[in-house]
Amino acid sequence: MFKGSITALITPFRDGQIDETVFQDLVEWQIQQGVHGLVPCGTTGESPSLTHDEHERIVDLCIEVSDKRVPVIAGTGSNSTAEAVSLTQHAANSGATAALVVMPYYNKPTPEGQYKHFVAIAESAEIPIIIYNIPGRCVVDMTVDTMARLAKIPNIIGVKDATGDASRPSSVRQLIGKDFCQLSGEDGCVPAMLAHGGHGCISVTANVAPALCAEMHEAWQKGDTTLALEIHDQLTPLNDALFVETSPGPVKYALSLLGRCAPDLRLPMTDIKGSTKELVHAAMGSAGLLDIGERQWHAAT
Repeated sequence: MFKGSITALITPFRDGQIDETVFQDLVEWQIQQGVHGLVPCGTTGESPSLTHDEHERIVDLCIEVSDKRVPVIAGTGSNSTAEAVSLTQHAANSGATAALVVMPYYNKPTPEGQYKHFVAIAESAEIPIIIYNIPGRCVVDMTVDTMARLAKIPNIIGVKDATGDASRPSSVRQLIGKDFCQLSGEDGCVPAMLAHGGHGCISVTANVAPALCAEMHEAWQKGDTTLALEIHDQLTPLNDALFVETSPGPVKYALSLLGRCAPDLRLPMTDIKGSTKELVHAAMGSAGLLDIGERQWHAAT
């Protein structure tokens, strides 16, 4: 069972290429800060813009650095079933702990098409599979009934829920059971997910606030809901700011303020607006994450 704060890692670029050294340093920093897991090559990692070789290389780099200290849940989804099968098999063969498989985007498959897509992937590799349900990016929404069908397959063990529907976790528990792993895909929905029996979050915010995010989940697990909500309140302006424009633009910029990576994106993603940079900077400050001077801030903008 996966639980706690699991970082949906960005993919750092420099001059259009993956900056492998920066990526590995970021992975090590995340582990040292106390995160409970890592997701390379998810949406936050700009996976649709990566070549197959780049995708597999990032997964391998993450597994190498983590060295089994924390789980690595490799993003392996695609709107092509054959491509998702190939990426999932690679993750399994490389030693990933699990695979995160996004709903097929653009194709708009029916519930039966969704079911057969995930069955084909699950049967192709001996690795736990987490369904990534994010209708905002994929258009289609997996119903709880379809998820219950898939949960009967032994290695389909959970869901990353980015529906924003606070009632969904309870429905999943009722139909599938409490052991089906439920992870929030929205940082702002973490308390609601946990209160309804969820287990953790695959987090964008944890890229820049890994220690705070981990502390929040650990407080909740210990029954200290007051502290958990205090930390959540502290992070709320940042959770909001990181999605003023399409992710991962804002979070990459936030990491650049920490000196962790360049804010470079790969087309069709482009540099965020100056007004968004101001919001991100202010939110990072309010969360207590900045120790850079105003001169550095102006240089960064």
